[in-house]
Amino acid sequence: MKLQRTPLLLLLTALVLGGIVAIREGQKVSQPPAPETTTQPLFSFKEEAVIALTITQANQTLRFEKVPAAQAAKPTSAPSPTPPPAGAPTTASSPAAVLPSPTPIAKTLVWQMTQPQKKLAEEAAIAFLLNQMASGQSQQSLTIPATQKAEFGLDQPLATIQVELTNQKQHRLVLGKPNFNRSGLYAQIDPPTQPTTEITIHVVPIDLENAVTRPLKEWQIKPEPTPSPTATSPAPSPKPSP
Repeated sequence: MKLQRTPLLLLLTALVLGGIVAIREGQKVSQPPAPETTTQPLFSFKEEAVIALTITQANQTLRFEKVPAAQAAKPTSAPSPTPPPAGAPTTASSPAAVLPSPTPIAKTLVWQMTQPQKKLAEEAAIAFLLNQMASGQSQQSLTIPATQKAEFGLDQPLATIQVELTNQKQHRLVLGKPNFNRSGLYAQIDPPTQPTTEITIHVVPIDLENAVTRPLKEWQIKPEPTPSPTATSPAPSPKPSP
């Protein structure tokens, strides 16, 4: 009695297909999870709630604090009055010559750099950085073994930014290297203070790179030019009448 070929071929086909499905399912299990692409805010604080800012980089540490405007370091000091030339007539003081009262201070608090120098800070530079942190979005997030930090530039960060809020809370943002197409930076948001076996990294806006990689002078307000004193020539003596 001969076996029918059709049932045998169907059996072999089913076995082959089943093996292929089993292999593919095994590969899916062994592959690492894909990064999540759901966007989410980096932080929940608002810009105006920040009262202190510290930027730590490999070559320097910058520290900024909000201080009363009356106590802030001024970029320049008022020039001393130039004494009148010898022989020039002096004008007696009168109520009309009294200097006007100082202009009221428009702001109660201003940003001042306290490290590495004590100078009035450029508020536009600080506002740009805080805006990126307060309104920026995480493009992706991924949990990786802590031993892989170097692959994302987080073992020697581009910068570590720490902010202090009015409610005494603190937040940290650790910036690593750019991703493959420079659409963002790898970063850690409020990383744990104690070592862990796994860490969560995020892809944050690339504008944060420009926000922290500034020359020192761009963090300081530009001093106003001091007007040079104008030399006064003595009045000509009257000619004698003929």
